[in-house]
Amino acid sequence: MLKDGIILKGNKDGLNVVIDMNKFENFDDMMEDFVQRLTLGKKFYRDASIKITTQLNEFNEKQIIMLKNILFDEFLIKDCIFEEIEEIKNKTFLGVYEGRTKFYRKTLRSGQVIRYPGNIVIIGDVNPGSEVYAGGNIIVLGNLKGNVHAGNSGNTKAIISAFRLQPKILQIANVMTRAPEDDEKPYYPEVAKIKDGTIIVEPYLPNKFV
Repeated sequence: MLKDGIILKGNKDGLNVVIDMNKFENFDDMMEDFVQRLTLGKKFYRDASIKITTQLNEFNEKQIIMLKNILFDEFLIKDCIFEEIEEIKNKTFLGVYEGRTKFYRKTLRSGQVIRYPGNIVIIGDVNPGSEVYAGGNIIVLGNLKGNVHAGNSGNTKAIISAFRLQPKILQIANVMTRAPEDDEKPYYPEVAKIKDGTIIVEPYLPNKFV
């Protein structure tokens, strides 16, 4: 694990950058730090090549284009390539409580997709049309109405929990279920988990996650 969110290293071939998105709240937070660091050595980067190693599933196409435009237009970078961080991409989560956890302090709107190889905690709502994929657990401190897939690396012990659990599609590992039409949901937190090969939903009770 990196001590810093961004590490810059220059060599004869150009500039190598390692970005650990676990260290940032969001893309904008990372970009602010990245631009600030590049600005300190701006005169050295003209016509240089840059390789960025990061968790590519944390970026959408629009964000990658934005990042490239800043590098090309503001810092006159010659070319830019992206590479996946193998250590994080290959990490497998084997238990309910194990692994890294990513916090998203925002509501997900329709069309937004977030992915993380560990646990995801969303402080806000997950609106219809949004999607959440986690290698571990998914916890929503709000209404969950989008599509969610916990344990997407094959972790059958993963759980999905929300203040109001109303997903259109809910999947844990390779087991999927759809919300019934016109299903009246209770006004208390619930937990979804796999039991005997099927997904069951129970009221949240302290010390009863497994």
